[in-house]
Amino acid sequence: MQKERILITGGAGYLGSVLSRHIIERGNPVTIVDNLMYNQDFATGLKDNPLFEIIKGDVRDKELIRRAIRDKEVIIPLAALVGMPICNRNPEDALSINRDAVIMLNELRGINQKLVYPTTNSGYGTKTGEVFCTEETPLDPISVYGISKCEAERALLESAKPAITFRFATIFGFSPRMRLDLLVNDFVFRAMTEKKLVLFEPHFKRNYLHIKDAARVFMHAIDNFDSMHGKPYNVGLEDANLSKMELALKIKSYIPELDISEGDGKDPDQRNYIVSNKRITDTGFRTNFSLDYGIKELIGLYEEILKKETPANIRKRMANI
Repeated sequence: MQKERILITGGAGYLGSVLSRHIIERGNPVTIVDNLMYNQDFATGLKDNPLFEIIKGDVRDKELIRRAIRDKEVIIPLAALVGMPICNRNPEDALSINRDAVIMLNELRGINQKLVYPTTNSGYGTKTGEVFCTEETPLDPISVYGISKCEAERALLESAKPAITFRFATIFGFSPRMRLDLLVNDFVFRAMTEKKLVLFEPHFKRNYLHIKDAARVFMHAIDNFDSMHGKPYNVGLEDANLSKMELALKIKSYIPELDISEGDGKDPDQRNYIVSNKRITDTGFRTNFSLDYGIKELIGLYEEILKKETPANIRKRMANI
């Protein structure tokens, strides 16, 4: 039986470069569309693989996308400006890429082409941090990023064409296109290079997810598409609804010399929520990679990189700007 052909927009990004490899390891052909805005050389080990194809281009290019999806059974729209800072600096691009390009892609695809869309659980906004958010909890995004992703998700779920959406927790872990703006990745790097963390509003909570589990859940959705489509799913670690202070103390258990203090200022990122991942676990999906696994993985990665580069150069290269 022929393996389903899969298109990933933004497939050279932080999650996409891990997901592409995961899919190819299963034997599925993968085509990615990416503008390579970070000049990333993510395709080491993929370039000569007969299952891999890359198309350099902009996901807002209607004719390019029409050609790219023509023979694909599965479409995964990852391309986005990710995170509050970059979206606030580029709000028009954020809306045209994160929302409008996804709606256009949905209009172009056929009714039998599966679509699995990653959004963010940051759409829950500023809840108390004490009551679990479920997929029925009203969304209240507080940033251009959150708004653009939530509006794209709503358009997909209201469409007549079947789709699955994932409200991902804050992702962490190693990727060929590494990012340091993600909370766990950033905290571990600061702990290793600065030996201190200053936390603003340290009681604010959120959920976390290893990037390998984020990649795995896409294949779970594709394999179970008929029973899962039409719904959003929170995806995160069941035991990792943590405050920033709890996260910092966990990192300190691996880097004992880390100094943790509380700052007087206000965190510009006011998200504060915990989530229930029961709906996705009820489908049979289980995470395999813990927060502890990810922290140890990041420490090993940074130790090797710091032998070759200064912290300033690493942070510049791994920025998400």
